[in-house]
Amino acid sequence: MSITFDSATESPQDTADKSVVILQSLICLLRERNILSRADIEELCEKVQARAERREAADPLPCCDKEASQAATIVSSLSDYLGRRYGGKHRHRSL
Repeated sequence: MSITFDSATESPQDTADKSVVILQSLICLLRERNILSRADIEELCEKVQARAERREAADPLPCCDKEASQAATIVSSLSDYLGRRYGGKHRHRSL
């Protein structure tokens, strides 16, 4: 089996779509093997949402508003799916 990478003919959207599939699959695998807990995934979801809402110029990891919002939606739906499939304890929220 040979793997070739032809980034010259690949659009940025194709690359982004592939990255999302790889990351979703990795998160699912880690949850399936109990390496990530439901609480871990909920925390990830909150962090992505916070980045989507943050619009500071001093952000050490700047990102585009549209892409950050889309990422928050993707992680939220993945969290919901994994919660239904594998269950687990929710995060304890401090007041």
